[in-house]
Amino acid sequence: QDFSKAMSQAGSSQFQEVIRQELEYSMKVELDKILATAHSNEIEHTKKDLEGFKKLFHRFLQEKGPSVDWGKIQRPPEDSIQPYEKIKARGLPDNIASVLNKLVVVKLNGGLGTSMGCKGPKSLIGVRNENTFLDLTVQQIEHLNKSYNTDVPLVLMNSFNTDDDTKKILQKYSHSRVKIYTFNQSRYPRINKETLLPIAKDVSYSGENTECWYPPGHGDIYASFYNSGLLDNLIAEGKEYIFVSNIDNLGATVDLYILNHLMNPPNGKRCEFVMEVTNKTRADVKGGTLTQYENKLRLVEIAQVPKAHVDEFKSVSKFKIFNTNNLWIALSAIKRLQEKNAIDMEIIVNPKTLDGGLNVIQLETAVGAAIKSFENSLGINVPRSRFLPVKTTSDLLLVMSNLYSLNAGSLTMSEKREFPTVPLVKLGSSFTKVQDYLRRFESIPDMLELDHLTVSGDVTFGKNVSLKGTVIIIANHGDRIDIPAGALLENKIVSGNLRILDH
Repeated sequence: QDFSKAMSQAGSSQFQEVIRQELEYSMKVELDKILATAHSNEIEHTKKDLEGFKKLFHRFLQEKGPSVDWGKIQRPPEDSIQPYEKIKARGLPDNIASVLNKLVVVKLNGGLGTSMGCKGPKSLIGVRNENTFLDLTVQQIEHLNKSYNTDVPLVLMNSFNTDDDTKKILQKYSHSRVKIYTFNQSRYPRINKETLLPIAKDVSYSGENTECWYPPGHGDIYASFYNSGLLDNLIAEGKEYIFVSNIDNLGATVDLYILNHLMNPPNGKRCEFVMEVTNKTRADVKGGTLTQYENKLRLVEIAQVPKAHVDEFKSVSKFKIFNTNNLWIALSAIKRLQEKNAIDMEIIVNPKTLDGGLNVIQLETAVGAAIKSFENSLGINVPRSRFLPVKTTSDLLLVMSNLYSLNAGSLTMSEKREFPTVPLVKLGSSFTKVQDYLRRFESIPDMLELDHLTVSGDVTFGKNVSLKGTVIIIANHGDRIDIPAGALLENKIVSGNLRILDH
């Protein structure tokens, strides 16, 4: 019986192998057809993109089930995640300018503003006093370069979705004291979920073909940075580290203490990869966390966790930190690993439904997942203020408000706020799109003493409104609530037709 069971298992694995080979062959045929439609000036980079995609697809067919063995996950050793205070306590050397001159700032700029109802790159949405994410980034680096008389360049990783619009806008910074470079991340074909074949028939990606292609997540930075030639150019200029972050994380400014720790390590041994992590709150239970796995630091994302252990993964007591996606990486290490094809990142399978109802999948990777491929990696537990992402208009309300003051492109929490935590803000679906959100606030309310705000339904705010404590405003279907100018709402529930009730 055992023999026949073993035989049938062998048979089924052989059968699976045959299916895998057939799928890979069919994929290759389709990709060759797509490549054949490329113009002579597109062939080179299209070929590189499709080669990269083929490798990812091959791995996707090989791997089954969650990519981590839960039993092997351990808490990271004490010294592998350093508290920021300890790193800051070392102070700064006199020659901080020479350390800064070894740095390149890289911003991930591949995303569109669609989730906030905007067309075009997300980085061009106005965030504060008419300044966009990109404006604030340039102002920060320019301030750094002027203050220390340095030459820190800005590199934008664009996607085919954001490249044209971003390049048009870059002309406005031609007189700023920041060199700006761009490179494009790869363009991969979306796969039909049923047939596992690409839905694209040719290389074009305009008009109705835009839905056939996607940028494969920020893990693509290593290959596309290397392939662009920019990596080699920056190494030749004497640059040694990149600081990578999402362009919509307004807390991700250049930190001189972390940079100094990298360049002048206390034990003399340099880190090739530093991940900034911060303490989880209830709002962050889905964030990726750093663990010890097979004697290496490893980023574990919720998608990799076996279903039975998801609640344990979300527990704030067991996994206390999450990845901010602020990363410091040695350029020479990227080059070495890329040339050896030794950067190993888990595949994220991202299912999507297109406008016409077709189900597709996108194969993606995450930049932080490569931490296990680098030598001497380190986590640094940074203050929450270094993680200030703007994903929704609820986040936008916070950064536009008097909770923050703006100085040389950097937002800092107002000293007038008595406690350092950010209020919890939940704006309902009437506020999802930026233009609707802006229409509903005549001016941004005073939120210095706010703990919690929930707004639902058709609500507008007059000028100079103050919100304190916990404020809940709910306009039922068909009702409208206009908060009058100058109103002070402190621990109030407002519902129905603007009756203000204490609670």
